[in-house]
Amino acid sequence: MKETDLYPPVKAHLEAQGYAVKGEIGPADVMGLRGDEMVVVELKKGFSLTLFHQGIARLAVCDCVYVAVSKGKGRPWLKSLRENVRMARRLGLGVMAVDIVAGTVKVYCDPGPYAPRKVARKKRAMLGEFERRDGDPNRGGLQGPRVTAYRQEATLCAEFLALAGEAKGAEVAKSTGVAKATMIMRNNHYGWFDKVSKGVYRLSETGRSAVSK
Repeated sequence: MKETDLYPPVKAHLEAQGYAVKGEIGPADVMGLRGDEMVVVELKKGFSLTLFHQGIARLAVCDCVYVAVSKGKGRPWLKSLRENVRMARRLGLGVMAVDIVAGTVKVYCDPGPYAPRKVARKKRAMLGEFERRDGDPNRGGLQGPRVTAYRQEATLCAEFLALAGEAKGAEVAKSTGVAKATMIMRNNHYGWFDKVSKGVYRLSETGRSAVSK
């Protein structure tokens, strides 16, 4: 397959919308005119940084710019499509996928200004983690496990039980300042705690090993 194989379906798609279409006009792979309306499409066999660079460059001459790629198959391609459509929206670009065999085009997003939708729940979670995190134990850009506020609070509970032997959740919460101590020990995310009786916990062997490190 060549990039030029994408041109006939894209040309037919735009012509069906009333555009007069020509290929290789200036730096653009495809250009269409409908009265005073102008559209530009950049063609690539697959998504790439170069494709987005070209799309951004065409925004200097036209507000309506699409990037077009060959339609793929399977979950990896669908995942790539979702991620690249998300990026295209942020850049103000449209996205087309071309089915070479069927000769059809599907538009996944149209060009336009990006208005990000804030997710309040995610923002609250980040603010909460920032406030609860003790100090700054992780270097930015860290790959792999990191110290979270939850882990810090679980560690405080474990260190208290290492000295107390066993205790009620309310006592652990009062002594450590960890308001959710009972929930942390009950959920036992790290396997550090054993339940002795209702509301009473002690360290497991895994917990003792973690505290002694």
